[in-house]
Amino acid sequence: MNHQLPVPLDVRLMNWTASVLFVCCALLALAAAGRWVLELPIFSIQRIVVQGDVAHNSAMGLRAVVMPSLSGNFFTVDLDAARHAFEQAPWVRQAQVRREFPGSLRVVLREHDAVAFWGANDTTAQLLNSDGEVFDAEVDEDEQEELPRLQGPQGHSRQVLQMYRQLDPLMAALGLRVQALRLSGRGGWHMVLDNGAAVELGSGPTPEVLERTQRFARTLGEVVAQFQRKPEMLAYADLRHSSGYALRLRGVSTVSAEQAARLAAKRR
Repeated sequence: MNHQLPVPLDVRLMNWTASVLFVCCALLALAAAGRWVLELPIFSIQRIVVQGDVAHNSAMGLRAVVMPSLSGNFFTVDLDAARHAFEQAPWVRQAQVRREFPGSLRVVLREHDAVAFWGANDTTAQLLNSDGEVFDAEVDEDEQEELPRLQGPQGHSRQVLQMYRQLDPLMAALGLRVQALRLSGRGGWHMVLDNGAAVELGSGPTPEVLERTQRFARTLGEVVAQFQRKPEMLAYADLRHSSGYALRLRGVSTVSAEQAARLAAKRR
């Protein structure tokens, strides 16, 4: 009768250790092999496809700028870092980046839509998009002529843009357009029209400022007609009077607030 002797503890420990070491070595070998396979040229990023808004950026130019900042290959590239790199390009507001096998990245861009300059002068001005966000970019000469200039304290760009959007239609009804609008640090509004006329709108809650401007727009044509003038002959207006507004017309001496109110009343 054969009796199997138990394996000594030290032998069992040696066998267990050897098995663990073998498994670890196998895993390390597999990891090294996997890394070697992933680093093969076949898995490098071979193409970047750019879609979406590219009115101010060429796809070739964007690839040339962004490609050096990308690290890794198709499997290891950081998509968030790639998205951030594209969003640093001028005019790019938002970028979406995804992998497309084999070896491609597809990028969908959304550009800023510039609606105004933001700032005091040409040398320091930034741009404003349709959501009132300030961004840095250069515009061509045609766009420069079309964009109004808005200005205000830091953090008030949306407020100034909203006011511009309410004032410009009022002036357009007179055959004029708002060329510049500024909100001072004390809350006062100053407007410049496309004929060069300066208009002091005064301060106060937005509804009050709009009410004064609406009264001005509603009666200006009647007032200037008394002097055989048209609204585009306006040189200056001060709407900060409780009883009306003061005017200065080209070729006519100053029209006081009281006089403007009387003339407007006669036409009612």
